[in-house]
Amino acid sequence: MKNFRLFWAVVRRCRLEKAVVGFIATFFLFSVVLWLREPAIQTFGDAMWFLFVSCTTIGYGDFAAVMPLGRIIVVVMTLYEMVLIALVTGVVVSHYQEVLARREKETFAVFLDKLEHLTELDQQELEDLQNKIRKLDRTGLMD
Repeated sequence: MKNFRLFWAVVRRCRLEKAVVGFIATFFLFSVVLWLREPAIQTFGDAMWFLFVSCTTIGYGDFAAVMPLGRIIVVVMTLYEMVLIALVTGVVVSHYQEVLARREKETFAVFLDKLEHLTELDQQELEDLQNKIRKLDRTGLMD
């Protein structure tokens, strides 16, 4: 549940909640239409399953849209889902990079603070700082 809350907070921050809620609403609405119009789909659950399998491009083949309206619905939902997945993936990656940059900046600020207060550090803290500087020097970040 915590991961979902974090995901939803990121989605809201990037103002994608309308796209996500719109997808869910459209999914249920189109499921009803498929249930009512497609002869092979007998229950609402079957319609949801068919649309889910179609949108995820799994395509088990247990149901198939034969009516033109059903085929159009499947195409529209599949395109909607692909765009939504691309947007959400970009948002999550962007958020993660932001978090990493913020952590790096905070770590660097602590590092600079220790450098400014060298005379106040004890022997162990000085050795830790020296090891960090050597590590940075080996990675080429000190050039």
